[in-house]
Amino acid sequence: MKKLTKLLLPLLLISLAAGMLVSCGKKASDDNKLIVGFDAEFPPYGYKDASGEYVGFDLELAEEVARRQGWELVKQPIDWDSKDMELTTGAISCIWNGFTMNGREQDYTWSSAYVDNSQVVIVPADSQIKELSDLSGKTVIVQTDSSALAAFTGEDAEPENVELAKSFKKLQQVGDYNSAFMNMESGSADAICMDIGVAEYEIKNRGNAFRMLSQRVSSEEYGIGFKKGNTELRDKVQASLNDMLADGTFAKIAEKWGLTDSVCLGQEGADTVMKAETAGTAKGFSFADFADVMVELLEGLGASLLIFFLTLIFSLPLGLLVMFLRMSKNPVLHGIARVYISILRGTPLMLQLLVVFFGPYYVFGMSLSNSYRFWAVIIGFSVNYAAYFAEIFRAGIEGVPQGQWEAADVLGYSKSQTFLRIIFPQMCKRSLPPVTNEVITLVKDTSLAFALAYTEMFTLAKQIAATRSSIMPLFVAGLFYYIFNFVVETVMGRLEKKLDYFE
Repeated sequence: MKKLTKLLLPLLLISLAAGMLVSCGKKASDDNKLIVGFDAEFPPYGYKDASGEYVGFDLELAEEVARRQGWELVKQPIDWDSKDMELTTGAISCIWNGFTMNGREQDYTWSSAYVDNSQVVIVPADSQIKELSDLSGKTVIVQTDSSALAAFTGEDAEPENVELAKSFKKLQQVGDYNSAFMNMESGSADAICMDIGVAEYEIKNRGNAFRMLSQRVSSEEYGIGFKKGNTELRDKVQASLNDMLADGTFAKIAEKWGLTDSVCLGQEGADTVMKAETAGTAKGFSFADFADVMVELLEGLGASLLIFFLTLIFSLPLGLLVMFLRMSKNPVLHGIARVYISILRGTPLMLQLLVVFFGPYYVFGMSLSNSYRFWAVIIGFSVNYAAYFAEIFRAGIEGVPQGQWEAADVLGYSKSQTFLRIIFPQMCKRSLPPVTNEVITLVKDTSLAFALAYTEMFTLAKQIAATRSSIMPLFVAGLFYYIFNFVVETVMGRLEKKLDYFE
């Protein structure tokens, strides 16, 4: 143990020193950069156009500010759930992407408000939902850590919105609005609550398939969010925005993106939050909250465990079946198995989950229910892992000497008896180490269920981290994953020892 410590300590010191050098180097090189963090799926404020360029109202404003200040603009797409960690660690200079100030006034250093925004509800054009009260008993989608979510569940949410949310069948969170519309198109959701600017853009670009309810859920203002206390950068950006307003540049950019009626920069009261800022730093995470986070994560842990065990229950026997097909002398069965394994191992699991969930609607026109979401996760994971297990099992069987088959035949064993009594135990012994690796990977892969808006432990940890503006919930989730994998490794290790007599 002492030798191991002596070996690891220098490596740790070297890693820390290298990290400090990289960090220092980055700060020096980033002094003349404006790194804008934005959601790349949030048109018309920030998105990737047909040419592959990141464009949008906010990004064009940022470009002009950077030009006037003599900065290099870096457009940095971010995971919206992780925006606070990006800002706190200095990975981005600001959050500039239709970022709502309401309810977050004390969490950031803000620019003046520049857009008046409202939360609206979008439904299919032929929906019977005419007003907000009709959402009772329906599945409503919002983006994770969005203004729409805050309008229904936030501390400052209006009482009528809180009561409305309680009447929903489900308030479903997704990572992006494209997924939200796919859910609604396929029938697994009834409505989407989102920013009016984004809603108008989406309706315009998706034909006549959707419409907006006339009633508004809430209203708020957009601002540029800087790390708490970074007034120096805020003041420089604000000065350029004010100059752009004075010379008409701001109005031209707003007109280009169809937001002339929404902008409020320079209007009375737009700078209220900016002027009322109190000194201090962004709220942190106290270790006194550690137990609370662990309790909150238990619900997500249960979901992850359910995915894990059901995937194993279905994928192990399915993998065995695919292995038999793969080793079959029938060319058709052999070919089907090879194609199955090739596709499932050659494409991302996340894509496979999306195909399993949305495929029935887009291929066969079948409407989906929200309850199918969970089973789509189980089906997607099971068929994916079965392909890997099939190849592991095949390698285990082919590793058994051919002479054992021949010896069993001489002794009068049938092929089924030979397989079950002689070959199969040895296959289990040989396959156990790589199967253990796949099982450990499965524990971590359960986090990919977020692709179907199914809330498991890591997705829940990201939501808590966004709410608390802290990375600590992610470390707590990591601790759960480690403990889970440690148990799996221990159990599989003991099982491997019990099979030691198969040599």
